[in-house]
Amino acid sequence: MATEGPAVRRVQVAEHPRLLKLKEMFNSKFGSVPKFYVRAPGRVNIIGEHIDYCGYSVLPMAVEQDMLIAVEPVKTHVLQLANTNPLYPDFSTSANNIQIDKTKPLWHNYFLCGFKGIQEHFGLSDLSGMNCLVDGNIPPSSGLSSSSALVCCAGLVTLTVLGMNLSKVELAEICTKSEHYIGTEGGGMDQSISFLAEEGTAKLIEFSPLRATDVKLPSGAVFVIANSCVEMNKAATSHFNIRVMECRLAAKLLAKHKCLPWEEVLRLEEVQAKLGFSLEEMLLITEDALHSEPYSPEEICRCLGISLQELKTQILSPNTHDVLTFKLYKRAKHVYSEAARVLQFKKICEEAPDNTVQLLGELMNQSHVSCRDMYECSCPELDQLVDICRSEAGLL
Repeated sequence: MATEGPAVRRVQVAEHPRLLKLKEMFNSKFGSVPKFYVRAPGRVNIIGEHIDYCGYSVLPMAVEQDMLIAVEPVKTHVLQLANTNPLYPDFSTSANNIQIDKTKPLWHNYFLCGFKGIQEHFGLSDLSGMNCLVDGNIPPSSGLSSSSALVCCAGLVTLTVLGMNLSKVELAEICTKSEHYIGTEGGGMDQSISFLAEEGTAKLIEFSPLRATDVKLPSGAVFVIANSCVEMNKAATSHFNIRVMECRLAAKLLAKHKCLPWEEVLRLEEVQAKLGFSLEEMLLITEDALHSEPYSPEEICRCLGISLQELKTQILSPNTHDVLTFKLYKRAKHVYSEAARVLQFKKICEEAPDNTVQLLGELMNQSHVSCRDMYECSCPELDQLVDICRSEAGLL
């Protein structure tokens, strides 16, 4: 249950080849054996792309691939981090002086996010150190949330070393907030499903307050997770944050158009909630209030009655200050239509008509088209992969 803490299990390391190999590598690296192991899974989002940070529900499920960390608490105040992948160099730092460089999304910074999140949640200032060896089998920068899995794993490692207790919901919320230390302005889907996932079911993840509801997928249906092999590290570029800021700006302009207190508004869902309108009505308001051409920063300032300096310091994230155009109409159209598709997907799963798989497939196709054309977060390789899969299934 979400109100409970993460599951704790006793295992015989010798019976698990991956754990045994990790134990041997840990001993070779640190000259000792780990006291415990922590695991956090990656995830795939079935539908609900890029709408969690807009306040809307999403529908992911966990995958078997995960982050696994072998841990040994030590009496020094030093964090020593190592990775089984030789591409990721060792790192050490004081446990009481955590510095996270937003300009360099290095692997260890994600661990530090989780560590710092737990440290700050409990207001601790004199922490003991630990030796950690990380082993991940989630393909990096592939859209399966390897970075958030590492943040979650690190948060749980830190909690365990401290001997503290938190519910899975509390851990998810802390790790969502702490991943912002790396510079990305993400929502809470990745961290929530990593902690709240259960075997055999997808989850409808809702926010404010955070909660997860089982969504039973159709029996006999197979969900294929294919890798386009195009990597996108969302912390290494401004692409991700630009989309977040475009949605934030769209929310503010829509709120201003409807005479709402736009200064308080951050998310598109807040505009809908304040107006009490349906998602279909919000799509009509978007058509009426926003023009399809991109907005310049100067035009946004005129619409809101603020200065360029106020736009940069009070609304935009640091790595979006130099963006020349913002596509507000397209982003809002995607978010409101995608939020509606999530609810339709859940409804179809619940009602389970004879053509359930076909109906769900149509929603997923619509989602991809919107991601490609309205949110512009696809790529030619992914588009080609989708076309090939649909062609093989006789759907083109």
